[in-house]
Amino acid sequence: MALMDSQVLTIYAHEVRSAVRERNIVIYSIVLPLVMYPILLWAIFAGIQFVQGQTERLGSRVALVGLPDEHGALADSLENEKGIEVVPWEDTRDEALSAIGEGRLDVLVEFAEPDSNGVALRDNFTVRLHFNETRDRSSGARTRVEGVLTDYRDAWLDRERKVLGVSDATWADFGIVLENVASPDEMIRFLLSIMIPTLMIIMIAVATFYPAVDATAGERERSTWETMMTVAASRTTIATAKYLYVATFGAVGGLLNLTALALSMRWILAPLGGSTEQLTSAGIPLSALPVIAVGTALLALFIAAVMLVLASFAQTFKEGQSMITPFYILLILPSIFMQDPDMEFSMLLATLPILNIIMVIREAIVGVYHVPQIAVTFLSQIIFVAASIGFAQWVLRNEEVYMGTHEGGLGRFLKGRFSRRASSS
Repeated sequence: MALMDSQVLTIYAHEVRSAVRERNIVIYSIVLPLVMYPILLWAIFAGIQFVQGQTERLGSRVALVGLPDEHGALADSLENEKGIEVVPWEDTRDEALSAIGEGRLDVLVEFAEPDSNGVALRDNFTVRLHFNETRDRSSGARTRVEGVLTDYRDAWLDRERKVLGVSDATWADFGIVLENVASPDEMIRFLLSIMIPTLMIIMIAVATFYPAVDATAGERERSTWETMMTVAASRTTIATAKYLYVATFGAVGGLLNLTALALSMRWILAPLGGSTEQLTSAGIPLSALPVIAVGTALLALFIAAVMLVLASFAQTFKEGQSMITPFYILLILPSIFMQDPDMEFSMLLATLPILNIIMVIREAIVGVYHVPQIAVTFLSQIIFVAASIGFAQWVLRNEEVYMGTHEGGLGRFLKGRFSRRASSS
């Protein structure tokens, strides 16, 4: 047993040293998790803010049609509103709608007679706003115009009810006060809980992808697989060492990504929740880091085993990439479907691989800890990891897979094994 452990460590150290010399593995497993995603996220949010700033500086072109003379002050209110340009319009209504579709006009404000319920109020009117929701400039103009119309309507109604002798007590029916009980720190953590699980899965998958292919198909393509088979170690020992090597880089990639995001997301997302001076403790809570780290490690162990099995059937690096890519896509899909913040962390989800880790990480970031679900998640994930490791060792011990003479992927291998077993029985 001690000899086997020594052999595993020796082969494992050899694999790690060889991987450090591979540029792609270093870039995708170490550099990318540490540097790329913080820079990418910063660029995305900076670009969004730049576009929003440019949109806000653009004047909204608004045309008024049928404005009653009694409400000429409304046109003055629109002209005095920052960002709104009231343009004269002499053409037909259809021409105005066509101009909105083409982007030459942003909003058409069309005034009409009130309906039967509104004719009792002197000088009353109906307003219809025409805009193009597919254009940000038109949609933003609609919001601005609607705000001006609401303020004007409230002020006009207040004047009219005083003329009619309606007292303040009678007029004041009820008021609505909106208050967001979530602090800026909580808003930041909410955004992180939506983004980080997806980024974590992507990063672990990327960090595991190249080592898994390099440890199998890469060695066959470099003709070093035959040399590995001549060492005085069993196939189980070699498979264990390669698995630990792949899992190490996957876990390191995920943890480096977590570290980089934890240190940088506070300043990246600060414009969405307040200044950095206001965000005294924004970001990932320290209490959540151990939970996220354990989840990351378990996820890396599971992904490494599956990717190593898939890549072991490839003869070339390119073929290994094509065999792993479908699994890589399947890993990302659950994180996309789990974007709903109202999804409840049930016991059923706690037993499903990948989905359970996503829920644990998401709730840990916002400071929610469902201890029974977390315990079931870690226990079930350990079982999945153990099963995947056992399955990987069973596949790699096969003579055809080990020697690289098997043609086809995992599906054909399993079909052949089960068909032979069925025929022999």
